[in-house]
Formats: sequence, C-alpha cells, structure tokens
Amino acid sequence: MKNNIWPPKFFGGLFFYILCFLCGSSLYASSILIPMDAEGQKNHLKAYGITYWVLTKQQKVQWLLNYRGGSFLLPDGENIRRECQIRGVSFEILSDGQTQEILDGISSPSQNQESVILEKAPKIAVYTPKDNPPWDDAVTMVLSYAEIPYEKVYDEEVLEDQLVLYDWLHLHHEDFTGQYGRFYGAYRTAPWYIEGKQNAEAMAQKLGFNKVSEQKSAVAQKIKNYVIGGGFMFAMCSATDSFDIALAAEGVDICEPMFDGDPSDANYQSKLNYDNTFAFTNFILERNPLVYEFSSIDTTRKRGEISKESDYFSLMDFSAKWDPVPTMLCQNHTALVKGFMGQTTAFTREEIKPTVLVLGENKINGEARYIHGVKGKGFFTFYGGHDPEDYQHRVGDPKTELELHPSSPGYRLILNNVLFPAAKKKNQKT
Repeated sequence: MKNNIWPPKFFGGLFFYILCFLCGSSLYASSILIPMDAEGQKNHLKAYGITYWVLTKQQKVQWLLNYRGGSFLLPDGENIRRECQIRGVSFEILSDGQTQEILDGISSPSQNQESVILEKAPKIAVYTPKDNPPWDDAVTMVLSYAEIPYEKVYDEEVLEDQLVLYDWLHLHHEDFTGQYGRFYGAYRTAPWYIEGKQNAEAMAQKLGFNKVSEQKSAVAQKIKNYVIGGGFMFAMCSATDSFDIALAAEGVDICEPMFDGDPSDANYQSKLNYDNTFAFTNFILERNPLVYEFSSIDTTRKRGEISKESDYFSLMDFSAKWDPVPTMLCQNHTALVKGFMGQTTAFTREEIKPTVLVLGENKINGEARYIHGVKGKGFFTFYGGHDPEDYQHRVGDPKTELELHPSSPGYRLILNNVLFPAAKKKNQKT
C-alpha cells in the first residue's frame, strides 16, 4: 500500500512558496503613490497633509508635476499606509519596477512632466489678529483640515523680527493701510468695528506709534524684508493690494480723518512710489472713505454682470522641466477653477508689473486671479478672492465646512504654496 503522506521536503518547499506569495507585496513594494487626479483621489486636501506629515519624519517625497494631477511619491512604510487609511487618503502600492517605469516616463523629453524632491517640512506662520474678526480665513481653515500645523503671529512678533523663525508666511485678510478694512461706510456703528478700531489704536500706542497707519507701514516693511531675505509669502483677498499700497505709500498719509484723526496729505496720489511694491504699479487709490474699495487694482466693481454659474478662471500651462516653480503652484486635477469673490476679487492686468507671472486668469474679464513673483531671495504669491468654496462670503456668514469639499481645486492652489518651500532649492529658481 502506497504512503499517502507527503514528504517533509515537499512541505518545506510549499511553505516557502506560500510565504513568498503572502509577503510578495511587501517584498517588492518600494513606494506609495498618492494620486492627485480627479478619479484616483477621494480627498485631495488631506493628501497634502499626509505629504507634509511624511516630511516631518525626515523622509523625502517626490512631487510628480503634471503626472496624474500632481501626484506624490512617498517611501513605503506600514506607518504611512496606516496614516493614509486613518485620514481617508487614497493611495497605491508600487513595486520597484512600477516606480521606475513612472519616473522614466516623467523624465522623457517628450513629456511635460517633472519630478521635484521635497526635502523638509516648512515651518508655517499665519499673520492674523489674536482676537479673530467676524469673518474667516481660507488658509487657516484648510491648514486645519489638512492637519498641517501652523503658528499665529501678529504685529508685535513681526516688529520683533520673529519672522526669521518661519519658512512660509500667510497674510490674513489684513488692511496694511490703516483704514480698518475700508468697512467704515457699512459697519462704522457695528460693535465689532468700534472695538477693533479701539484695540488697534491701543496697540499702536503700546508699540510706540502715533497712528495705526504708521504701525502697519512698519509691519509691511518688515514683511518685505523677510521676503527679500529668502522668505515665502502668500496673501489672499485684501492682504494683497493693501500690502502693496502700504509699500508705495511709505511716508505718505493717505488716510482720511475718520481713520487717523487728521487730514490726508495733499495730492497723495502723486507721491506714491511704485518702485517699492511687489506686484502692482500705476494704480489709483480710492479717495472716498464710504466706498468699500482700496484702489483700481481690484476688479470687483469693474466686472459687470457675472453670474456665479459662469464665473471661472483658468490655470496657465508651464513647462514642468524648465519652469518648475509656476508648474508646482498650478498643480491641480482641473485647469478650470470656480471663481469666488472677496474685497479684492481679482487684479487688473494692466496694473501688474511685467516681472510678475500670471498663474490664473479670466481672459473674458481681462483679470488675473492668481499671480507669483520673486523679490530678492524670496517669493510671493497673491491669490484674489476670500473663500474658494463660498462665492460671496460676507461678514458674519458661517464658515465653510471643508468636509463637504475635500477635492476643492481652489483650495488646492493654497496648499501648493504651502509645500512649495519644501522643494529642493535648485527647483526654486525662476
């Protein structure tokens, strides 16, 4: 009678084969791909947070420009897989061969793609008042949602030269001209406006300034020096044009009596120095204090009848291999982004300096929505509008719930800027 018991030698070989089969994905997986195209990613915003988190672990990341919406290539690890699952971020496991095939394709001269190495998690500061005003800031909301840490700074910290501690600075929707956001016409009797003005005046006195406008001018100069020294600055809404206006009006009183208690300088328009600004030139200031507008830079009142449904802007297409900086800043899963309004909605094309790159525009309206430039050793990006997922956000409106917009193209542009300082320095040249 034949022995039906398999020999031990067979069991040893079978065990080894099963072990290899079960562990094959771990043995040959070298990378984690976080896809950023529309179909492959269910939470684009939190994907940036995962990338930032990996950088905090002293691990490098490759940003695959123009590959599947600007995907991220991470080192494989059980802790990274688990973090993606916890945060609800889609990911794919790649073998050595698959990874190399993707990188070879990206490096081909025929492809408008590039791989950029992200090396270090940038330290982030948000310039914002400690007593939050009755409106929201898109950047702080998306940083919190993406789980990217940041610290708050305001005038005292800036004037004490603490900006050198940070790699990236966001300017809250601030008025650097000392005109309290130009809210005087509609809100001068509102308790929050009165209290805010009193607090600002008290702060100016505490810091040794006679006027709020003088204090804000000094703060703007400090921020300018931060950028020139190599800092990265990002601003939205009224922090864009009011910042440049403050730089142009250094030493010139452009505030009417209801703002600073004395008359403005005669013919102050002719005294502006456009050489001092970052992005804008030849703009005309709004003299009427009852008008909710700073200058001709903003296009809000020039737009005519534009419906919410038809308001879009397009992202520019750059060469990933030759122009990696603007390409990084424009990574998205769509080239067409929903428009949104703000105190400063968009920028007049004719008043943008020729050295400044337009990253996003509405050609029909002749306006730029998203611009970028170099100042000294540093960089700045200005983004028009208040909240990418709240078309016409007003004072006192409820905040946007980003859980309802996890793949917002408009918010992705903000997070592109957050990761930009992490790029290997050779990729930051323009």
